Amino acid sequence: MMTSLREISLKNKIFFSTLAMVLFISAAIALLARWILISSLVNELTGRGIAIAQSIADQGRGYVLTRDHPNLVSLIFDNAQLGERRMLVEYIFILDDERNVLSHTFIRPFPEDLGSANPIPADKPYSVARLSIDDAPVYDIAVPIWEGIYSIGTVHVGLKQKHIDQLISKLRITFLGFIFAIFIIIFLVSHKLSKYVTRSLTQLTKLADDITKGNLDLKPLGLEEADKEEHCPAYYNMDLPCWYVDKTLGRVSQDYAPEKPSYCTDCVVKKKKSGDEVEQLADSFKHMVRSIKLYRNRVRESEEKYRSLFRSGPTPIFVLSTRTFRILDANPSALVTYDYSREEMLKTSFLELAPEFKNRFNAYFLENPGAESFIYPKAMHFRKGEVPFYVNVVACKTRYLDREAIIVSTSDITEMLEKDAQLIQASKMTSLGQLSAGIAHELNQPLNMIKMGSEFLDMAVNEKMPLSDDSLREISNEMSAQVDRATEIINHLREFGRKSDFSKEPIDINKPVRGVMSIMAHQLSLQNIVVTLDLDENLPLVLAHVNRLEQVLFNLVTNARDAIQERFKTLEEEGLREIAIQSYVENDRVCLSVTDSGCGMSPSVAEKIFDPFYTTKQTGMGMGLGLSISYGIIKDYDGTIDIKSEVGEGTTFLLSFPMANV
Repeated sequence: MMTSLREISLKNKIFFSTLAMVLFISAAIALLARWILISSLVNELTGRGIAIAQSIADQGRGYVLTRDHPNLVSLIFDNAQLGERRMLVEYIFILDDERNVLSHTFIRPFPEDLGSANPIPADKPYSVARLSIDDAPVYDIAVPIWEGIYSIGTVHVGLKQKHIDQLISKLRITFLGFIFAIFIIIFLVSHKLSKYVTRSLTQLTKLADDITKGNLDLKPLGLEEADKEEHCPAYYNMDLPCWYVDKTLGRVSQDYAPEKPSYCTDCVVKKKKSGDEVEQLADSFKHMVRSIKLYRNRVRESEEKYRSLFRSGPTPIFVLSTRTFRILDANPSALVTYDYSREEMLKTSFLELAPEFKNRFNAYFLENPGAESFIYPKAMHFRKGEVPFYVNVVACKTRYLDREAIIVSTSDITEMLEKDAQLIQASKMTSLGQLSAGIAHELNQPLNMIKMGSEFLDMAVNEKMPLSDDSLREISNEMSAQVDRATEIINHLREFGRKSDFSKEPIDINKPVRGVMSIMAHQLSLQNIVVTLDLDENLPLVLAHVNRLEQVLFNLVTNARDAIQERFKTLEEEGLREIAIQSYVENDRVCLSVTDSGCGMSPSVAEKIFDPFYTTKQTGMGMGLGLSISYGIIKDYDGTIDIKSEVGEGTTFLLSFPMANV
């Protein structure tokens, strides 16, 4: 039953409920009115019969005393045929005090039983009884005829119940006709009312169904009644902003506010609270649809824009599963760069392309829980077939297909790193050229010692000089030591001059310091520069490359030398010429400082010292790339470099690197 009621439309519910209510009320009113009217009608007619009988009793009192039968007959016939009484009165008869019939209006023999019917009780002024005369129902009204205090007879007036029923029937037909007319009116009104109330709901239902199907190109609700809105371009074109909804007509500046377009005067948006609740609901729904369509168009445009960027972007872009790091999607550039087909790529874990990505990604967001993106420069990735190359990585967390995901963008920097390596190599060759005199001196010393030893042996042979075994062993050991020294210098120069790769390995940071000093120490001593080494022999290892850090120290020591030479123009000028190199551990980082007693730098120069091609030297004395290259190398190993300098007091370069986890 309840299920059947729920399936009935709201319009029919309103319609039939209204009709049922009207019918119920009408039926109740009809029954009540029928009871009141019929009772009143019967009472009225009964009272009329009593009046007729009483009138006859008053007029016929003398005729009864004198037994004047003709006048009694004339009296009761006159009263029975008077006006409309002929339709109402069935009979009239008069009895004497002994209940003998004195006169009657029957045109047939007087019914014998009628004379004794309906006696008047002693304590009542009249009596009404329902009788049946020849199977016809009659209301018999008996009124006594008084003479003083004595009752001398009785007047009986019979009223036709058929006439009363006809009056009631006419009254019923009239009343039912009135009820039926009301029913028809209510039927039409309720039909219109239910249709009017449910029209907006029907439109809302249709709109909701269309929206569910993804169709937002809908005709606005009540459009047929709102032709005046057609002049509003934003009402139909969702690409145009609405000044009211989108707040695009705000104040541009303190002194200027754009004029509101004339078509906005009748804007339905600002009148959305007009009408009844259903109209307000329909209006709000209409604006909701408009906003949904507006924002959907914007989202669609944004999706198309980013999808186009994803598909046609020059850099590889991956979408990864946060849990498994499996590749969920990749753009064409990623397929080309990593040399995979799309089917192969979607079956590959990103960790096969970037083995260290997972640990770095998780560690970064564990240390920076509020960060939005992860940037990882110079990461080694692998193409298909495990071919390595270097990329810069940018990753961020997002949602993809309603689940958590990671978007990774990479850019191939292998060629840039090769150029950097070439630049570093050129810088090293330049440094070697500048150190050639010192290097030649370093090599000349062991060669001179070897020559002296060989000449001494030649002289001893020619002069047949007796030499003990210990003397020969000492000369040969010294010559061998000098050969080893020369070999070590040559090997170090060869190692230093070799093109280094961008790789990391655990190293002792003191090693590149000693390597650089083995080449530069003699040249610095010729320039009266004292080198002080204060190296901690128990330093933790750092992840770097000895060859590259030597290039950094070459640049720092060379700049320190030049600063000292700029401060002290001649060798005879007195003053402290010192380069101090110190290594130590501070705040869980391995630090290395290079301090000189040179001319120092102003703050403005210190700010630009790491900029490429910035130099304070004379033309031909340097290109300004040394410190720029050094800065890049230090950053490659997650290191930092700071400067403390005062003009005329000297400069300190402070390097720090994280400890290697070995």
